[in-house]
Amino acid sequence: MAQEAHKKAAEHHENAAKSHKAAADLHEKGDHDAADEHSKKAHGHSTEAHKHSEDAHTKSTAKKTKKYFF
Repeated sequence: MAQEAHKKAAEHHENAAKSHKAAADLHEKGDHDAADEHSKKAHGHSTEAHKHSEDAHTKSTAKKTKKYFF
């Protein structure tokens, strides 16, 4: 469970990085409207990455602190 959340967080981090790079490249070329759209996409991916990172952390912590009774 935590592993899947980590994978999703990593995917969103990668997509955010790609969108940030595209925004920077477009801004440098003077296409500010397209750069703004890529910045918005990057923000969305960053937000999703943050959610999945928190989920992974919660699941990892819960697994470590879980007590087993016999």
